[in-house]
Amino acid sequence: MSELASAPAPQRPDEASSTPEPTPPRRGRQKGSGARSTRTIELTLTVTGTADGDWQAELKQGNTWLNRGLPVTAAAVSRAAQELHAELAGPIDAVILAAREQRQARVAQLEAEQARKALQELDG
Repeated sequence: MSELASAPAPQRPDEASSTPEPTPPRRGRQKGSGARSTRTIELTLTVTGTADGDWQAELKQGNTWLNRGLPVTAAAVSRAAQELHAELAGPIDAVILAAREQRQARVAQLEAEQARKALQELDG
């Protein structure tokens, strides 16, 4: 009877085993994984123009200015927008056209004033 009492009791499958449970997978990239993260580069190009037709460009990377106050032509701005994307070119060309029309109106006004002064000098 001593043999039966000292023998370990058989384990049932539903009882907890002495081996630890597998840990749930961790979030994020695993060490040694072959996956690479995509590195992005952020550049900010700012193009500003005035009603007089003066345009300038500034380029910034993060918090660092690469170039500031570079003079550019309206035609160069239009070409660059077209090269980047057609959806950019439409609104930019509309702004350039409006600025051109304002400048033409100002030139016409100055020419008319100059012509009036010339007539007054002849009459006067």
